[in-house]
Amino acid sequence: MDIFSQIQNTVAESVKELFGIDTEASKVQVQMTLPEFTGDVTVVVFPFVKLAKMAPDQLGEALGKHLAGKMDVIAGHNVIKGFLNLELRPDFWQQFLGGLLANPTYGSKPKNGKKVMVEYSSPNTNKPLHLGHVRNCLLGWSSSKLLEAAGYEVVKVQVVNDRGVAICKSMYAWQEYGAGKTPESTGIKGDHLVGDFYVLFEQKTKEEYEAWQQSAAGKALYEAEKKEGQDAADYFKKYKNKWFNEHSVLGAAVREMLLKWEANDPEVRALWEQMNSWVYAGFDTTYEALGVAFDKLYYESNTYLLGKEIVEEGLAKKVFYKKEDGSVWVDLTDAGFDEKIVLRSDGTSVYITQDLGTAQMRYEDFGVERMVYVVADEQNYHFSVLFEVLKQLGEPYAEGLYHLSYGLVELPTGRMKTREGTVVDADDLMAEVNRIAREQAQERGGLPEVLTPEQEENIRKVGLGALKFYMIKVNPKKRMIFNPEESVELQGQTGPYIQYSYVRIHGLLLKAAKENIDRATANAYTDIQPQELALLKSLYSYPAMVEQAAESYDPSLVANFCYALAKDYHKFWHDLHVLQAETEAAKAFRVSLSQAVGQVLQSGMLLLGIEMPERM
Repeated sequence: MDIFSQIQNTVAESVKELFGIDTEASKVQVQMTLPEFTGDVTVVVFPFVKLAKMAPDQLGEALGKHLAGKMDVIAGHNVIKGFLNLELRPDFWQQFLGGLLANPTYGSKPKNGKKVMVEYSSPNTNKPLHLGHVRNCLLGWSSSKLLEAAGYEVVKVQVVNDRGVAICKSMYAWQEYGAGKTPESTGIKGDHLVGDFYVLFEQKTKEEYEAWQQSAAGKALYEAEKKEGQDAADYFKKYKNKWFNEHSVLGAAVREMLLKWEANDPEVRALWEQMNSWVYAGFDTTYEALGVAFDKLYYESNTYLLGKEIVEEGLAKKVFYKKEDGSVWVDLTDAGFDEKIVLRSDGTSVYITQDLGTAQMRYEDFGVERMVYVVADEQNYHFSVLFEVLKQLGEPYAEGLYHLSYGLVELPTGRMKTREGTVVDADDLMAEVNRIAREQAQERGGLPEVLTPEQEENIRKVGLGALKFYMIKVNPKKRMIFNPEESVELQGQTGPYIQYSYVRIHGLLLKAAKENIDRATANAYTDIQPQELALLKSLYSYPAMVEQAAESYDPSLVANFCYALAKDYHKFWHDLHVLQAETEAAKAFRVSLSQAVGQVLQSGMLLLGIEMPERM
């Protein structure tokens, strides 16, 4: 039992004995004492004031004395208004530090027998992974690691959107303008090559549309349908989708290709398989470089027809209803939504149909109690509706569904657009942060032109760590701007700042090992300084913080914890001597404390998928 639980139980007993107040131990408010006050653990006494009919200070003083008599671990106390601050004996911190160092999995809980599925990335096969996918992947991966640390068995999956109009656009462009180009013949990574043809298709479509606007048909339509005061540019901007579906030659060609794909046309299917294989190879390379992986992949080409049986069951249960045209709908107005189509009149699926079937398939595959969907906040409404429909259908897993909604990520130059070719590819982004990390390392230490494998590996860890930390440190629900230059800075709230703390500790431990310090003498150190106490309190709070981050699906809590811990360690390093400490006991204690900080920093950063270099 941790010290918080011990104090909660003892406070519950004490207020019963002193004031006749019955309270549940779990409801006693206990927290770490704020840095500006003297003490280690604070008990909030306000909830007992009215029932005891005592002033907060008087009640706190009586409770503090009573607790000190019942708990040997308490060395002293003070009361500030309605807060009882308890000071813990030095040997409590000594025992805690020793236990932490002896526990390589400190911060993780035992397996709880529960299973969670986390879906993330879920790209389209018409383009490479981009900056938005990077944030998605990092949130999904780190949330998975946090859930594992909290005791869950985690299944990591993605749905690959490998069919549809957008995919056919790339295929058609390659067929018409590709001249047989392949990744091997061009030296271009497969997903980038396919993405280039998607952009090319959009360029060709733009050219076709501009020409059509100047044609007799286009001009006539504008004159016939324009609203009063509406210029041609505004009209044609709003008309583009309708033009593509009704007048565009390229649009017709793509729709024909999609129909052939759905009819299993051998030639179209062969082209589809070939180009998708290029993309998958490219994705795998990117995922490996980013340090993320999956336990199972689902493909939209296999799942897009799923859900029809569920729709039939929903009709039988009267959850759904059929309109005169044969389309099937669900009325969600009582749940605060509107009416939603779940099957078209021609019997074809819509997105939610597929998602209903996929959810059912994944439950049958893994029997998970929770399903976490990592998807941008643009899809908030869709997932709210999906989850409500599954609840009304009475699915056994419906209560365990969660949408990890995150804000879009932009560059300082603004938002990216795939169709215009302005998206920053994930590969280019990783290369850029590695380039910046290399340049900064050369500026600081004069690295040679030709680096050793170890130096190259350290630069990779710093660059990738900078990218990941910068992405994850922001609460998922917030939109963010990613600044590559800023992310690699050694000062401020960055990954390299934390990595530098670890490198400093690693160097200290190497020096300490040469001195053969007797670590056992650390137990004689009782004059714990404020800088040391701040570190001990942070280390003690680590497991609870990890659990909170897991349950709230918020890896930014871990990122900010690691930054605060590194910052406290820099202050400790600056203010106190370690290897030149005033006594052998102080030296041994501070070396052990440094080792514990390094251990927790490495543990926390690994939960974010960030590796620690040994040199910078």
